[in-house]
Amino acid sequence: MENTADQSTVVLKNEENVGFVQIADDVVAMIASLAATEVKGVSAMAGNISNELMSKVGVKKLTKGVRVALADNTVNVDLAVTLDYGYNIPATCQQVQTKVKSAIENMTGLTCETVNIRIAGVNMKKENN
Repeated sequence: MENTADQSTVVLKNEENVGFVQIADDVVAMIASLAATEVKGVSAMAGNISNELMSKVGVKKLTKGVRVALADNTVNVDLAVTLDYGYNIPATCQQVQTKVKSAIENMTGLTCETVNIRIAGVNMKKENN
């Protein structure tokens, strides 16, 4: 496997010379975002102010609150999440880190070195079940 000089994609080369697979960093960010929101206690991904303003006018980006750095077939992920009130923050964050790391490694074949989490808020709303 080999990485290109382009910072927004990584190229996975197969030794059979059939071709190559190119993965955009937005795809890795989307995988991380979806994996994080599957963990019980994670209310939503939190974005920066421009992402929040754009979502209010109808433009939604699935990778908000996720920053991905690809280098030499390794991935470093920074997540900003909003948690539901009442969940243990360290335990929930550990579950998010494990799930995101596993999802990225299983789906892309890349090595996920770090998954850093920033708690951007706590959702105080009660769900009606």
